[in-house]
Amino acid sequence: MEISPEALKNRLAWDRNSDEYQARHSDDLTQHALAWGVWRIPESELNVLGDVAGKDILELGCGAAQFSIALAKAGARATALDNSARQLEHACELMAAAGLDFPLVHASAESVPLPDASFDIVFCDHGAMSWCDPYRTVPEVARLLRPGGLLAFAASTPIREVCYDPTTDAISSRLVGDYFALRKIAEEDGATSYQLPYGEWIRLFRANGLVVEDLIEMRPPEDAGTTYEGYAPLDWARRYPGDHIWKARKA
Repeated sequence: MEISPEALKNRLAWDRNSDEYQARHSDDLTQHALAWGVWRIPESELNVLGDVAGKDILELGCGAAQFSIALAKAGARATALDNSARQLEHACELMAAAGLDFPLVHASAESVPLPDASFDIVFCDHGAMSWCDPYRTVPEVARLLRPGGLLAFAASTPIREVCYDPTTDAISSRLVGDYFALRKIAEEDGATSYQLPYGEWIRLFRANGLVVEDLIEMRPPEDAGTTYEGYAPLDWARRYPGDHIWKARKA
């Protein structure tokens, strides 16, 4: 399927970076597979997805599919998609080690080669909803969801983005960036990530028939640790939400 220039750059970047990423994060992502965000807050505490047994679930930007593997073990009918072929190779290895077999799809979440109304849940944890154009992914999610289906995704917050100080390459306790200019964010490796102001997210959901149910602003515990050093200092993340989870349901 046709892929946008930004999605192609992201594919090449993640193919290059996949081995290093999995070497750094895979053990923690596997050990805390049913958890959200850079601080790995458990699904059992947040109750984002609810009972997944018997449900058709699509993960957008699955990486090595640790989350989808855990959901399959919990009885879900999982499908996992990633823009990077190398990430999916890591997913194949972990699936084989777990004795599982479910579909892996090599595609951008901006153009998903799957039928309409195929899923009860579409989700990601800092996955494709962060690395694809929201004005392409949200309509795709609405197309893929069945009536009453759930979109849930963890991503960086606009607050974190406007507190990023490029002169120090660190998260500041003061506002630095232009909130209203949020859209494309150029990454150092040539990739592009995306962010929108809160109101723009809500209008985009509504325009595609998705009703916001919740916005979970994740606050790590005092003793939290993370393998994503540099994402945000723990004391900062205890004061301001660095990542959050949108929940929206197809009407």
